[in-house]
Amino acid sequence: MMGKRDPEQEKESLEWIFAILEEPVPNAPFEDILQDGTVLCRLMNKLSPGIIPKINTSGGQFKMMENINNFLKAIRSYGVPIQDVFQTADLYEKKQLSQVSTTLFALGRATYQHPEWPGPWLGPRPSEENKREFTDEQLAASKTVIGLQAGSNKGATQAGDNTGAQRRVIVGK
Repeated sequence: MMGKRDPEQEKESLEWIFAILEEPVPNAPFEDILQDGTVLCRLMNKLSPGIIPKINTSGGQFKMMENINNFLKAIRSYGVPIQDVFQTADLYEKKQLSQVSTTLFALGRATYQHPEWPGPWLGPRPSEENKREFTDEQLAASKTVIGLQAGSNKGATQAGDNTGAQRRVIVGK
């Protein structure tokens, strides 16, 4: 989690955000664009209309940190796992910005779980359960098959194998 920043991941997440907001990507650093939380709150209101009722556009640092906190609450209710969520200080104090982009990718994955969202998406589609049901006859038939992993190599051993260096034991030293 405390890995180094990935500029490609940051660029991709900003492009995704501004594609949803239907605006051009500002020519500013990743952390400066997101620091006050207004862009993130607007993003969540696009993904889930009305999920953040009030976005602070002016005021002191506590108002801006409140925007970030509102965003974090909103993504938790949207379905982002808690282990993927950054801390407010990570963004506002520009401490662990790699965690911020990781959270945005987790949010992008969460959009796949919302059929009402038409896209765009960010990151790979999460895997889904593919439960299979077998009849008793199919299960009984599978017990008669001996796979190659069961050891059907007819008594092969490693006798005579001399690949690699041999172990030398020196006695008396």
